[in-house]
Amino acid sequence: MDLSIVILSYRSKKDLERLLPSVFASQTKYSFEVIVVDNGSNDGTYEWVQAYSNQHLAYSIKLIRNTNTGFSAGNNLGIKQASGKYILLLNPDTEIESNTFEVMLDFMESHPDVGISGCKVLKPDGSLDLACRRKFPNPWNSFKRLFLLSNSDYNLTGKDVNQEMEIDSVMGAFLLIRNFGKSENQRVGETDFRLPSGDYLDEEFFMYGEDLDLCWRCKEAGWKVWYYPKTSITHYKGSSSAKIAFRALKWFHDAMWIFYRKHYKNKYPFFFNWLVFLGIYARLGVLWAINSLKSKPRVSS
Repeated sequence: MDLSIVILSYRSKKDLERLLPSVFASQTKYSFEVIVVDNGSNDGTYEWVQAYSNQHLAYSIKLIRNTNTGFSAGNNLGIKQASGKYILLLNPDTEIESNTFEVMLDFMESHPDVGISGCKVLKPDGSLDLACRRKFPNPWNSFKRLFLLSNSDYNLTGKDVNQEMEIDSVMGAFLLIRNFGKSENQRVGETDFRLPSGDYLDEEFFMYGEDLDLCWRCKEAGWKVWYYPKTSITHYKGSSSAKIAFRALKWFHDAMWIFYRKHYKNKYPFFFNWLVFLGIYARLGVLWAINSLKSKPRVSS
């Protein structure tokens, strides 16, 4: 198997009704399987995927029923069932182009030094989803982004959206991984970027931040992370988080602190770490209050 596509679903029946047909309409020379992990949906998602699979027996769909153990844990469950040389983490609230798999796997095959890649991710209005090419967050660029409203040091807003480049991180909505479960992918001199448990995603991140952490470990192990905009997907962003906006907002800020604690805490003095902690959760409090006044609460844009 060339590609294993892992789709984590949470109350995503309507999204999957759009995504799965676009996946199986792909024009590609590569073999692929689809693994859908349903994280405790109560909207008929599991039953719909089961019926869809039975109606399209030519399609390769593995369906896993799970409780809501979070984004990282749910994806890890699907990854454990993956047999592909590459693994694609794909959000249910996306829609792919017919050439997406072909273009991205051609790129990975011709760039053996790339451990993780992502394509151009567009919002429904055609604008770039800025999270698809990022630098790692750090105290300075996070301060500029949150208080000075400057994204250039984080989301690379000064770069041409059609320029391919090595970056720090792609986004979890479309995250293509070279699978270390297949020994032929591991070249002499390169090290594995999985956790000691063998998982790719750190399950301490319930939702959000796990993609940044994985890309950090990928680069730390000597691999490259690459933005390759020769193909694109559409991201109908926030479909799952909007259903649980206040909890998702908490998880979003928890992820900020977990990432900082893992990768920066030991580099700064105690008082500075406390300032960062207080800043993150003060921001949570403010946004929680603002969202309580909105008819449609929002986690991120």
